[in-house]
Amino acid sequence: MRAAAGIVHIVGAGPGDPELITVKAMRRIRSADVILYDRLVGAELLAYARPEAVLVDCGKAPGRHAMTQEAIHDALIRYALEGNTVVRLKGGDPFVFGRGGEEALALAARGIPYEVVPGITSAIGAAASAGIPLTHRGVAASFAVVTGSRRHGEEADVRWDLLAHGADTLVIYMGVGRLGSIRDELLKHGKPGSTPVALIERGTSPSERIVTGTLANVQKLAESMKLDNPALIVVGETVRVRELLSLYGSGLASGYGQA
Repeated sequence: MRAAAGIVHIVGAGPGDPELITVKAMRRIRSADVILYDRLVGAELLAYARPEAVLVDCGKAPGRHAMTQEAIHDALIRYALEGNTVVRLKGGDPFVFGRGGEEALALAARGIPYEVVPGITSAIGAAASAGIPLTHRGVAASFAVVTGSRRHGEEADVRWDLLAHGADTLVIYMGVGRLGSIRDELLKHGKPGSTPVALIERGTSPSERIVTGTLANVQKLAESMKLDNPALIVVGETVRVRELLSLYGSGLASGYGQA
């Protein structure tokens, strides 16, 4: 007799610090038979899995994939049809540049039960940890989140002409490799070169690095520090809040690993 289909939990692990995961997400990890995890998920979280749980690396890096997206869909469906409780564990939030929507659609098309467990998306978590509010009274009343990456070698379908003035704070995922062209697009569409910019590499993690500058000089700063993905680009006047906080002398304490 064929086993009843299991369930797939599409879970957000947060921006890097394992303590930023939600209580619900941790419960799902602890009860899973199978965990398919991304490369940005910390090993500390996988340590909470049951000893007998199957751990499957689905990590994707620019130009280097452990599994294609289609293979991930197939694996989720296969494990669920075997009757397993499956966790699809993703960095940040699964529905913010995490392709969680595609996975939910693939499961729904096969009639497989699924649950989405939100996570703290990197735009919010990493920026806040760096002392950069995305909104700030009298300075920024809106923010936009956008991808800077390309798909299949094509330009990302991003309206830089609108983004240059349409939101007070701009947060760009996966854009460090195209920082020069992103800068040029924003300048071309009238964003002042003096606009503050922050680059946050591996936000909220022990290896976090943050550099601040302006739209005009940010590429040179990134090159001098050899910044790499995963990293966020934050563009807007709220970056100055981090600089003001540093003037008080105590600095921003990292919460990673503190009791």
